[in-house]
Amino acid sequence: MNPRIYAKSDNLNDLNADYEQTPLQQGVFLNSVPKCGTHLLRNIFRMFVPVEQQYHNDFIQFPTLPKNMAAFDPASPKLSWGHLLFSDQSALALSTVKQVLIVRDPYDWVLARARFFLSDTFQAQLDHLKSGKLTIEEILNMMIFGIHQRVPDLKDIFTHNGVAWLGTGVKLVRYEELISHLNDLNSKRAEAYFTDLLSELGINELPDDWQQRVATGSDRKQSGTARENLKEVSYEIPATLPPTQRQLVDFAAPGLRQILGYN
Repeated sequence: MNPRIYAKSDNLNDLNADYEQTPLQQGVFLNSVPKCGTHLLRNIFRMFVPVEQQYHNDFIQFPTLPKNMAAFDPASPKLSWGHLLFSDQSALALSTVKQVLIVRDPYDWVLARARFFLSDTFQAQLDHLKSGKLTIEEILNMMIFGIHQRVPDLKDIFTHNGVAWLGTGVKLVRYEELISHLNDLNSKRAEAYFTDLLSELGINELPDDWQQRVATGSDRKQSGTARENLKEVSYEIPATLPPTQRQLVDFAAPGLRQILGYN
């Protein structure tokens, strides 16, 4: 399956010019399990890095890694991003940069994945899923267990894109914690959180306008994959994962939520 994603562009490169930037001294790669807030984290970080040091050539994934090695050149530090699964080639490529890894509660991930698959933003010869002939529970189960020989299951995605990177020096970011601090930007706890998070960029002290930068980068209008910016979804997605599907997540990937820090 070779999916195509139709997402609107943003003007964050232009807005970046409103702020004084400190050049990166070491490259940083924003890695993630797909549908865990990749674009949100990327857009926040983009407000703290000179545009010329942002690697916009590609959203780096394992099949495209060989042609994007310039993103990790230590002689020319860059901020880059993508979904790079754990492997010997990936580990070698990222050995010269810092890696920030964002994950999400698997219960909520199932809903986010379903919402994305059922939107017109996602095109992958799976339009029959949007026909209305399947129940939403059947769709959610496909997000958990995959579609045979066509779509990988939850355990496979979280294992190779997330869990396998743990303990290797990555900076782990949980989507829910990021959202919590974004909703409380004026608090001391948010300041401490972003001081720690943005230190990955070599920023030892937050600039005075850090809250404005974070607010600009996290503006959902700038994200083509934010929920409200997805093209029309043909199903009503529940606000929380139904109890049976929660049990199915635990059956399909026992211990996954715990190792990621969700209880």
